[in-house]
Order: sequence, then C-alpha cells, then structure tokens
Amino acid sequence: MSCEKQPGPEQLPTSPTHSPSMASPVTSTTAPTKVCACLLPSHHHPHHYLDPVVPSLILYASVTPPVLAPPATPSADTTVIPVKAGETNLLRFINAALNTELFVAIANHKMTVVSADASYTKPFTTSVLMLGPGQTTDVLVTMDQPASRYYIAARAYASAQGVAFDNTTTTAILEYDCGCSEPGQGVPPVFPALPAYNDTGAASAFSAGLRSLSTVDIPGPVDENLFFTVGLGLFDCPPGKTCGGPNNTRMAASINNVSFVLPDTYSILQAHYQRVPGVFTTDFPAVPPVQFDYTAQNVSRSLWQPVAATKVYKLKYGSVVQLVLQGTNIFAAENHPIHIHGYDFYILAEGFGNFNAAKDNARFNLVDPPMRNTVGVPVNGWAVIRFVADNPGVWLMHCHLDVHITWGLAMAFLVDDGVGELQSLEAPPVDLPAC
Repeated sequence: MSCEKQPGPEQLPTSPTHSPSMASPVTSTTAPTKVCACLLPSHHHPHHYLDPVVPSLILYASVTPPVLAPPATPSADTTVIPVKAGETNLLRFINAALNTELFVAIANHKMTVVSADASYTKPFTTSVLMLGPGQTTDVLVTMDQPASRYYIAARAYASAQGVAFDNTTTTAILEYDCGCSEPGQGVPPVFPALPAYNDTGAASAFSAGLRSLSTVDIPGPVDENLFFTVGLGLFDCPPGKTCGGPNNTRMAASINNVSFVLPDTYSILQAHYQRVPGVFTTDFPAVPPVQFDYTAQNVSRSLWQPVAATKVYKLKYGSVVQLVLQGTNIFAAENHPIHIHGYDFYILAEGFGNFNAAKDNARFNLVDPPMRNTVGVPVNGWAVIRFVADNPGVWLMHCHLDVHITWGLAMAFLVDDGVGELQSLEAPPVDLPAC
C-alpha cells in the first residue's frame, strides 16, 4: 500500500511503465527482446530552450526471436518508425528486459538526453545510451541524415567476467520518407556502432553525463549515514539435494551479508501494522558486519556465504538518508542496477574500487546531481545516493536484475509514520481480502 507522490517541478509525469511507488518492477520475459513503438502525446518543460518536437514515441521491449547480427533484410515483424527529414522526434526508451542491461544506439544519429527515470536532465548529446532493467531515458533526435533507413539497435551490457548472457541484438528501423521499402526498392538499413558487451567505460561515460536540469537544493544535514555492500555469494547445498552452483553449491546474493527472504505468511507491511511477531526483524545492519577489501581479486571464501533472513532497516519520517552502495567481488563482480520502491533519489557520485570517505566525499556533486529511481552500482565500484524518507510504509530496495532478487539481493526500509497531514499510511479497508 502506498500513496503515489506527485511529480515535482523537475519531474515528468510518472513514467508510463514504472512509477516509483508501483508494487512491482517493469517486467517482460527472459527471452531476447524486440524494440516496439507507439505514439504518445508529448510533455514539454516550461523552459523553452529546445526546438519544437513532434509527438513522442515510446520504445520498449517485448519477445522476438534472436538477432545475432544485423540482418541484410529485416524481418516483417521489425518495428518501422516513419520519420521526415528535418524534424526532431522525442523518443522515450524503456528497458523492459528482466535480466539484461542494454546499450542502445541509432545508426548515424546523435541523441540529446533530456530526461531519465521521469526526471528532467540538462541536455547532453551522446551516440550511445545505457539502460538498466526498468530504467527510462528520453532523447531528442533530429532527422538530419540522407533519406534512407537506419537501425535503432540494442544489445547487452554484461559486466561480469565469465558469466553467460544473452548476446543477441534487438532492432527497430527509422525510415525516412524516401520510398526505401517499396517493392523492388528495398534499401538495407544502416547499422549503428554499439559498444562491446563488456565496455564498462561506455556505461560509466553515459552515467557521468546525467545532471539535473536546474540547481538542486540537496537535502541535509544527513541523519542516517548508511554503507551497504551489494554482491553475490554461494550457499551450501542442503543435504541430499543437487544444486546447480559451483561444486554443488546454490547461488546467493546479499546486501550487507544478509540474503533477503520474502515472508510466506504475512506481508512485512501487514505484519508491522498488525504487530504480528516472527515475520521480520528490524536489525538490518547499517554497515557491513565484517569490513574487508570489497573489490579484491581473491576475497576470502569465509565471506562467500551470507545469512538468509528477513530484516528491515527502520527510518524516522523525514530523516535525510545518505547511502553508500559498495559493489563486492565475491564470486563475481558486476554492475548492479539498484532500485528503491517508493522513492526517487539524488546520485551524488559514482566511482571504482572501495569507497573512501576521506577522499571520495570531495567528488560529490552537490550542485545538480541527477534524480533517478535506479542507480547502476559500477562493477567493482560504488555509488552514493541521498533521499528524504518522506513516504511512510515498507519499501523494497533490490537489484533490478531479476535473477538476483530470487537469490536474495534485496532489503526493505520501514519508514515510520509522520505527525502532519498526509504523513501517515492509511489503514487498509476492513473488507480487504486476506492473502
């Protein structure tokens, strides 16, 4: 249960597929994806510094057979987007894949990013986008190339070394008004240059380009200074069972060495408000229980097995929360797109290696940090976010790579009620059906 917050002056109306207070993430299937498009009305920011644009297109993922290389002849199922020379189009990209971060590019066309996760950004021009699952990016594209056909293409950013991933490419076509697809006039679309599947530099460069449109009044002072490690691990296989992990282990994931277990009787929110004991505990650690070299090449095997539990971290209403998300190299390091339900947050800084407050605090962007609802914690690196706990209830924070949720890479914040108007969660209706 939640009350959806209204967008602020620097935010678009709620993303069409992923409100911060929705109960579940954007989902598709684990099959390869296809880019589709549909026409939507445009929403314009009152700052009229951009040329007028035509009605926007929203591009999202759905199931299609794999495309391993640019086809000479596009499939009849490939989405074709008609455009006219000289016009500027607003394209809204959504990564609706469950388990894959995606690089996106348009052949021979630059993209001007104007929004990310439904929050306005300073316009910046790029040839490549990188979207984690559930993330959205709005771009302006001017049709300034010779009249022809151009692929929009997306393929995986897979940062974990030696881990299998879906190495297919998904496409749509920008088609100028050129008669290029008439019978007998078929012109093969031009294919874009996409980064290598493991190009962390390209992913980081895109993230570094994001800035809020205007100067931000950063919340402070900080009331809760949290440090959470995020990463993978292994569980011992139960006696008499066969498990699919290395040496008959079972894959695990954790935050601060706690592998999250979803309750199977009551929801955490219901248990909290009805004071049902035994469903969860409020002792989620504010810092890692054991400090170590988080990004070392050979992390001690004694740290590979987390504790399975249902723990939450309590926050007072209105508290300012600063959270360091530190990736680990336990079993395998990779980029983790971390999403918090019910909240947007400012990304103050990102970096590689182990976070060191003594030197890394100086890197904080306290002027115009981007506002997002999902942050990519860099492979063997860290990210620092800040938000105000002003949305009461129980809110899941988890990795948006869907398989990592099933392994336990999640936790929950329990935000207390406030005392003012609209600062408390309403009780459920008396006739609410039991789960």
